[in-house]
Amino acid sequence: MSKEEIKVGDKAPDFELTRQDGGFFRLKDLLQEKNVVLYFYPKDSTPGCTKQACEFRDQYEAFKEHGAEVVGISSDSVDSHKRFERVHHLPFILLSDKGGRVRKLYGVPRKLGILPGRVTYIIDKEGVVQYIFNSMTKPLEHVKTAIEVLENLNKEHQHA
Repeated sequence: MSKEEIKVGDKAPDFELTRQDGGFFRLKDLLQEKNVVLYFYPKDSTPGCTKQACEFRDQYEAFKEHGAEVVGISSDSVDSHKRFERVHHLPFILLSDKGGRVRKLYGVPRKLGILPGRVTYIIDKEGVVQYIFNSMTKPLEHVKTAIEVLENLNKEHQHA
């Protein structure tokens, strides 16, 4: 049985993984500077995942404006991520979660019990999960929703 699913208001579990360039990524380090849009997706270069990644790419400037960094995670290899990044000119971090350890840490549900789910977590600089979007069939809505949530987060911080 996997760990409890992470919910809104929970502290995002810290983790370390390898980036597509072979470098080392630690969630805690990035959160010191930015909000993080952490998205788990099933597989590099499949139609839905490609659409989603390209939409994150096309909207990347909007994420930067909202002080956020986009981080994609799947259990594909670093080489697979490199190819995916190169073919689609992806400007953001892709992490290789071999064996799905981080996916389990977050309790990302599987679709039909077999397919790795498609879930996006929006984590603020305090490390708190502010929003979770879970949809296998609407890859583009993950991006649109993430931008809306970040806009609202930034408004709240301005008034705070």
